[in-house]
Amino acid sequence: MSPDRTFAIVLRQYYLMRGSFSRFIPLFLWVAIDMVLWGFLSRYLDSLTAHGMGFVPKLLGAVLLWDFLTRVMQGVTIAFLEDVWSRNFLNFFATPLSVSEYVGGLVITSILTSSVGLAVMLALATTLFGLSFFSYGLVSIPFIAILFLTGISLGVLGCAMVLRLGPASEWFIWPIPILISPFAGVFYPVSVLPAWMRAVSYALPPSYVFEGMRASLASGTVSAGSMAVGGALAAAYLALSCWVFKRTYRYAIRTGLIARYSAESVA
Repeated sequence: MSPDRTFAIVLRQYYLMRGSFSRFIPLFLWVAIDMVLWGFLSRYLDSLTAHGMGFVPKLLGAVLLWDFLTRVMQGVTIAFLEDVWSRNFLNFFATPLSVSEYVGGLVITSILTSSVGLAVMLALATTLFGLSFFSYGLVSIPFIAILFLTGISLGVLGCAMVLRLGPASEWFIWPIPILISPFAGVFYPVSVLPAWMRAVSYALPPSYVFEGMRASLASGTVSAGSMAVGGALAAAYLALSCWVFKRTYRYAIRTGLIARYSAESVA
């Protein structure tokens, strides 16, 4: 695996963003809107309770963490789709570039772009609503790590889906965070879910993060065991998604599907 070829993937994305205002603005615009909207809603809900229920750290903190996961996932998928939209994907693999180098470049791109969004969210949450993310303590590190690994795995899996089904299947990617959010317990405890949904929740790494966040705010402690389970699941899903992408790529090469990309069909 060549660091130079991996860096070339990152450099391409940098040049795309540097030369396009419309690509750069979404890095922080939508997360800023989310922070402002949910921040004022949290403050309003606090004003309705006699003693304040701490909606800002609970609700706004959940929005911040979930938006971070979404941005990480989209950092991978949008970088991949840029190559698909421009019909540049085949050109990459006409070079000595390997699958692992390409995916590594997508991951690094996602780290950089999601870091911009996270910085904006933290700045707005702290300055406008007094939410200090560091109030969660050292557990904020595993929180971010688990969500990052999960976002990367979802992004790589989404890329494999487009590679297998064609460019038009990108519309299957965007709803993925929405579809799993009810099971992840972003805004409510997993215990309120019916039994079959709880079974799904326990298989999702983000559910351990949001349960841990609420436990941290309520008692100041988080179960190390649950964080370990969440981290192990996230790492397993990342390895699985990379394996799926590699197998899908080999299938596309073997069958010639990779040369028959069409934005008009999903097949």
